[in-house]
Amino acid sequence: SVENVSKEFHARGKEILALDSISLSVKEGEFLTVVGPSGCGKSTLLNLIVGLLQVSSGRILFRGRPINGINPEIGYVTQKDNLLPWRTLIENVEIALEIRGIDKSKRRGRAHQLIERVGLSGFEDHYPHELSGGMRQRANIIRTLIYDPELILMDEPFGPLDAQTRIVLQEQLLSLWFTNRKTIIFITHDLVEAITLADRVVVMTSRPGKVKQIAEVSITRPRDVYRIHEHQEFRKIHQSLWNELRPEVKIAQG
Repeated sequence: SVENVSKEFHARGKEILALDSISLSVKEGEFLTVVGPSGCGKSTLLNLIVGLLQVSSGRILFRGRPINGINPEIGYVTQKDNLLPWRTLIENVEIALEIRGIDKSKRRGRAHQLIERVGLSGFEDHYPHELSGGMRQRANIIRTLIYDPELILMDEPFGPLDAQTRIVLQEQLLSLWFTNRKTIIFITHDLVEAITLADRVVVMTSRPGKVKQIAEVSITRPRDVYRIHEHQEFRKIHQSLWNELRPEVKIAQG
C-alpha cells in the first residue's frame, strides 16, 4: 500500500514536487493500471515502490513491511528491454534463475515453458539483435516472470511497439497473468490499453501527480482484446475516464 506519499527532486537549486500525497491500496492478485499525462510521476511512483528511490514523506508497505531498498520479491519490466546483447534469448530469459544458483536443467526447462507460452519457440538461440522489438519485449516480460515475483511492476512495456504488436502482447500478457494471478501494477499512457487490461484504472493528475480517480472495470474475464472496444461497458468507462484525463493532458501540454 502507498500511504500519503510525496516525492521531491532537487534540480538546479530548485525543489520540484513530482508526487503529492499519493495514497493507493493494491489487492493481492489484482491487475491495476495507472494512466496519466506525461511527466505526472507515473514512473517515479514505480521507482518508489520497487525501492530505487526513497519517499520524501509518507510510506510504502509491501505485505505490511516498509520498503527499505530494492525488494527482490518485486519484478520490474521497463519500456526498454535491456536484454544482454552477448547472451541468446534463452540465456537472457533464465538469467534470474542462474543468479539464484538454480540447476541448469531446471532453469532451462522453466525458460522453455515460458518461451513456448509467448510464441518464441525456435528462437531460443537467437541473439537480441536478431529479434524484432515485439520479440525482445516478450523476452523481457518472461525474464521477469521466470523467478515468480509476488508483485510485478510494468512501466509502459508496450509503448515503443506498433499497434498490432501491442494488441498481441496484451493478449499474451493477460493469458500469463490469468494463469498465476500475480499482482501487477502497469503504467501506460494509452487509456484503451489501461481499460483492456485492468481490474481497476487509476487516473493521475498533471504534475505534481495526485490520484484523481480510481475506476473499477467490471467487464468479465477472460477478455477479447481485439473486440473489447465494442463492449458497451468499455465505452462507458472510457468516456468517464477520458473526461477526467483530458483536462490533465491539456494542463501538462501547457
